[in-house]
Amino acid sequence: MNAPAAQHPPRATSAAAFRLVAADGRIAAEGPLTFATARRACALGEPLFASAGTALDVDCSGVTTSDSAGLAVLLEWLGTARRAGRNLRYTRLPSGLAALARISEVEEFLTRGV
Repeated sequence: MNAPAAQHPPRATSAAAFRLVAADGRIAAEGPLTFATARRACALGEPLFASAGTALDVDCSGVTTSDSAGLAVLLEWLGTARRAGRNLRYTRLPSGLAALARISEVEEFLTRGV
């Protein structure tokens, strides 16, 4: 009789795993955008979106996993950009994040931007 497989607890996501990369006039969001990384993501985005050019596109294709906290971060960044007089919109939202935005009735804010 075989012994049952060992149960491993889920790995904690390092907050440092999320990053924003600015290159060629674009910003790319990379890594997990979740409860575990939301605080860091906000901290990275706030100064960037408040001081960047007047029109910003954030490519979200590098977001590997997301949850409602990740969606809240994207909405917070829209507010930061708006308060700074910047236009911000998101492109290439991963399907899970787009679905969460759709059921939360905020998808248009993300894709149209402010």
